[in-house]
Amino acid sequence: MAPAARAALPAPLLVACALRIEQAALRSAGARGAARPAPGHAVLRTGMGPRAAERAVGRALAEPGLGRAPVLATGFCAGLVPGMSPGDLVVAEETRDPRGTVACEGTALLAEALARAAPGRTVHIGPLTGSDHVVRGQERAGLRATGAIAVDMESAATLWTAVEAAADGWTRPVAAVRVIVDAPEHELVRIGTLRGGISAFRVLRAVLPAFYDWHRSLLLPRR
Repeated sequence: MAPAARAALPAPLLVACALRIEQAALRSAGARGAARPAPGHAVLRTGMGPRAAERAVGRALAEPGLGRAPVLATGFCAGLVPGMSPGDLVVAEETRDPRGTVACEGTALLAEALARAAPGRTVHIGPLTGSDHVVRGQERAGLRATGAIAVDMESAATLWTAVEAAADGWTRPVAAVRVIVDAPEHELVRIGTLRGGISAFRVLRAVLPAFYDWHRSLLLPRR
């Protein structure tokens, strides 16, 4: 994206998540004063699954004031790499689904901001793949073999929809940050009742300021 295009970016950021518990974590962060978002920002709960994400994000970006909003997909995910733990963070270099890949912007800066916001938590950077169902067992091993480090059901659909909704040759900045709630050695059955789910909720609540650091960085000229 050219510097002139960056300078024209509007203030709002659209943060999209799927679940009510994810939205609650993000909203409680704002209520605690953990983040000072730009006026007009939005936290959108899309509902679960890629189709729900596509519909909700498409409608949101058609609203006045959000037409050129940068989009960040967030929430919980399943880690694919042995050694990952609940509460670890995943920053997508790209998202993947059957339609193709979407490159994410400002990955290194976002990872640094997350490390500051959640000290002691491991930040993993790599491809984030999409699925239309909960992935378990051998299917995880197959996804890992493609090079993906984590999987969720909404990020790829969210970013694909966001990029497709951009017009006039403008490239919409997009990113995806997920908190691992389920990993190869730590399978989670029910979010919110096990220690992994509670840990992930707290981490997601803590890292909202990093999303706004990323958003502010989009206004800076590319070096």
